Amino acid sequence: MTKEQIKTAIIEEIQEIAPDIDEADIISDKNIQRSLEIDSFDFLKILTGLSEILEIEVPESDYAKVDTVDHMCEYFLERSER
Repeated sequence: MTKEQIKTAIIEEIQEIAPDIDEADIISDKNIQRSLEIDSFDFLKILTGLSEILEIEVPESDYAKVDTVDHMCEYFLERSER
């Protein structure tokens, strides 16, 4: 997958979990939970959904590495190339 495809999947998953969030409100370099006011349970649902879509597991120890859309893109892109 390309970085753009991964970013699209992330945005779609955020909107699936929190449908009231407009794509324009998703700022790629801002902390997802704080900037979008998403609680930890919804954040976990986003990661779970992305893990299923992208077939890449995110262990709990890596949650800090996927705190923004940009970081998620990098994380999933790096692991998809392995």
